Amino acid sequence: MTATASALTLEANFDGLVGPTHHYAGLSFGNVASERNAHRAANPREAARQGLMKMQALAALGLSQGVLPPHERPHLPTLRRLGYSGTDARILARVARTAPELLSAVSSASAMWTANAATVSPSADCADERVHFTPANLCTNLHRAIEADTTARILKAVFPDPSHFAHHVPLPATPTLGDEGAANHTRLCSDYGDAGLELFVYGRGGDDEARPVRYPARQTRLASMSVARLHELRKAVTFFAQQHPDAIDRGVFHNDVIAVGNREVLLHHEQAFVDTQALRRWICTRFQGARRPALVEISTSEVDLDEAIASYLFNSQLVCPPGGGMRLIVARECEESAPVWAALQRILADPANPIDGISVFDLRQSMHNGGGPACLRLRVVLTETERAAVAPGIWITPKRHADLLSWVDKHYRDRLTPDDLADPQLLEESRTALDRLTRLLKLGSLYDFQRN
Repeated sequence: MTATASALTLEANFDGLVGPTHHYAGLSFGNVASERNAHRAANPREAARQGLMKMQALAALGLSQGVLPPHERPHLPTLRRLGYSGTDARILARVARTAPELLSAVSSASAMWTANAATVSPSADCADERVHFTPANLCTNLHRAIEADTTARILKAVFPDPSHFAHHVPLPATPTLGDEGAANHTRLCSDYGDAGLELFVYGRGGDDEARPVRYPARQTRLASMSVARLHELRKAVTFFAQQHPDAIDRGVFHNDVIAVGNREVLLHHEQAFVDTQALRRWICTRFQGARRPALVEISTSEVDLDEAIASYLFNSQLVCPPGGGMRLIVARECEESAPVWAALQRILADPANPIDGISVFDLRQSMHNGGGPACLRLRVVLTETERAAVAPGIWITPKRHADLLSWVDKHYRDRLTPDDLADPQLLEESRTALDRLTRLLKLGSLYDFQRN
């Protein structure tokens, strides 16, 4: 890639739009916030508006900000596949009566957390010089495992040109190949258009490696290695680091709950990795370009692990506005935690640290279900030509933001509990909303109810 092309390369964020059936059911074992807030009443309208406000704020900073549509929920095709038959209303009533936990799973709005949608590698890192996407199989949890096919369909609609984008099928949905997508992957580079370092973090490796005992390790080393092969990444710039099993047992279900990277910066907790020193040595010896790595560690004595998890400090976004500098996008809970906020102020005061600003957002509807700012976005590095090949209707502009807010206000409820999921009217409301959304975003027929 030429120096000019590299300079025109950017990192875009694609946030998941919260779906109309957003509710709290505690479906994610190992996600402390999800379990703690189970069965509370949710506000889907507020949740979607909070996400859209963050998208618009990042677009206003000059960043390329896209939106990915929610999935069809409740997902009746899954229930029919599991042996339920009859009208949609009859199926909903029967499942609510005999297996309410199943109804909750097929109604989950968890696809909003697009950090789990796929692993993405930019064209600068891949042998065929295309952007590669592998949708995550998310096989640890039923409510997420049913997302893979629709996610693949959405990604192909948003990134349609095969001359620029390579789409792989999800890995086989078996625990041995458990794959949770970009939540366990990050990329470091001097500039976005330069060849970078691809860091994959896994929780379960070989039999000789320690494993968590309380909560499942959702990402496997074999899955991460398989994705790296599919993306045709060079071994010399690909590293597989083990997440610390003690952190998983405390509620760090993904690496993006305890570490975040962007360009030359890796911000992580002291207890993030099994062998932190090996990782840091590898980054420092392999990193190339005009900038040098900035490896920022927060110690346990400064912010203990429980506080880091509760505030989602490391589930923040690191972004580089076009005007220069690097900004941390954090949830309101970080500002409300004295030790977390003090640690952030220390980082900002360090002149050797590229992070020079913080933006705080209220994302409580997502946070109560266990997803912070970084959970809500999928990062995709794009050259100018690749950006032009993206479906144009998904980019957030002031008008599209206003149109989406109006769409949410028209179609979303302001209160939803698990008991409401059996309401056939909710299914009809959701399908009507999604049908209109695909026309608004100009994405065609994405959903089973549209295709069938």
